[in-house]
Amino acid sequence: MSVPAISTSVGSFCLSRSNCHSSTSSRGMPRSVMALRSGAVSVAPILTNLQKDCATPLPLLRHVADAMATDMRNGLAVDGGSDLKMILSYVDALPTGNEKGLFYALDLGGTNFRVLRVQLGGKEERVIATEFEQVSIPQELMFGTSEQLFDFMASGLAKFSQKEGGKFHLPSGRTREIGFTFSFPVRQLSIDSGILMKWTKGFAVSGTPGKDIVACLNEAMGRLGLEMRVSALVNDAVGTLAGARYWDDDVMVAVILGTGTNACYVERTDAIPKQKGQVSSSGRTIINTEWGAFSTGLPLTVYDSEMDAASINPGEQIFEKTISGMYLGEIVRRVLLKMAQAGDLFGKSVPEKLFSPFILRTPDLCAMQQDNTDDLQSVGSILYNVAGLETNLSVRKIVVEVCDTIVKRGGRLAGAGIVGILQKMEEDSRGLIFGKRTVVAMDGGLYENYPQYRRYLQEAVTELLGTEISRNVVIEHSKDGSGIGAALLAAANSKYPHDV
Repeated sequence: MSVPAISTSVGSFCLSRSNCHSSTSSRGMPRSVMALRSGAVSVAPILTNLQKDCATPLPLLRHVADAMATDMRNGLAVDGGSDLKMILSYVDALPTGNEKGLFYALDLGGTNFRVLRVQLGGKEERVIATEFEQVSIPQELMFGTSEQLFDFMASGLAKFSQKEGGKFHLPSGRTREIGFTFSFPVRQLSIDSGILMKWTKGFAVSGTPGKDIVACLNEAMGRLGLEMRVSALVNDAVGTLAGARYWDDDVMVAVILGTGTNACYVERTDAIPKQKGQVSSSGRTIINTEWGAFSTGLPLTVYDSEMDAASINPGEQIFEKTISGMYLGEIVRRVLLKMAQAGDLFGKSVPEKLFSPFILRTPDLCAMQQDNTDDLQSVGSILYNVAGLETNLSVRKIVVEVCDTIVKRGGRLAGAGIVGILQKMEEDSRGLIFGKRTVVAMDGGLYENYPQYRRYLQEAVTELLGTEISRNVVIEHSKDGSGIGAALLAAANSKYPHDV
């Protein structure tokens, strides 16, 4: 059974900080508050069991990190060797700063896509100017045909390109070049082509799996008469790494934590047995882990199992379903529904809205956890406005505890995944990772806008590595890195000279 009617806002996680608090007005609060003392007491065992099942003590985190490193090695040894695809990106040379000219990016990362242009001025001027627009994808296109989706994106790109002007100019005789950020599992064939393996993040577009998605975009642009060329196909993690590395040579890993999640890192080509003789001039390449498919040793609950069973891809993307923005709110909703049914948490009858999948979004969790008022008024407002739930203070405290339990598990598991990647790199290059400054570039609305999640992630990294080593591991936010990174990779792989 697939999740019914997922709203297109499910993955639009806190695009600005103010959005986290958009539901916190006291307007719409119920005038009377029901007495729920018996319900609050009877749900205590449910909360206790949830906290036990979601616990992430240090030994469990070590096991997850070790398993991540092992799965990485197995995935590099042979295709299908582990849950992790460990996809070759064909990005052998990262941007140097010498790149000049006008380049575009098209970034499909979830329930929105972005179009972006950047004017590059070489070593002296670097990024002269950038502009971007974001477009929401209509829900029906997430379940439509390949042509419908790519025509919609090409149309957005065409409209955006018509507004070019000001500091943006294309040298005569050139075709506009694009970096295409496509944040779904792709078997890369070259720097500018790749076969879609499967849709994730709630998409189920027909006619695309098994096709070259660059060809799909080129055909859509051709139907519109839009003269552009895709110079680089990357996913959001690879784009983020390239964008961050443009400014900081110590960036070795990039992680996306938004609607979905993924990670990539810089790998030695001699550590990739399945590469089969492919040569990189730099001796290094970027590996796209597709870590959302990781599943070994994760602390899962009955709520996770039920959500997974009801998803469009049951049994897949388990790590993503545990740590990413699309799913945290839905897990909490399922816990609250259980509490309402088993313990009368919200009164004798369960409000109908609470039965609706994905009605409680991760931005709602974010806003509730920021509520510092004595009576948790914002928590009460959100629960009432979103799900029609009338609550008193004791019930609101329980809800916040549930939110914190799920978010703490997610953040700490994400931290363990990062350490697993770093461990694997350190094992192959003793002292070159933990012995010096190593930067992990982070992008995505979940990481950017959820302070508790961010703190739990950092705490897990510090616990696993120890205070001394963790000082060398710098976790930095790289806002909009994937889009700019894709444009930079288009420039690095341009068919035109960089010094024009």
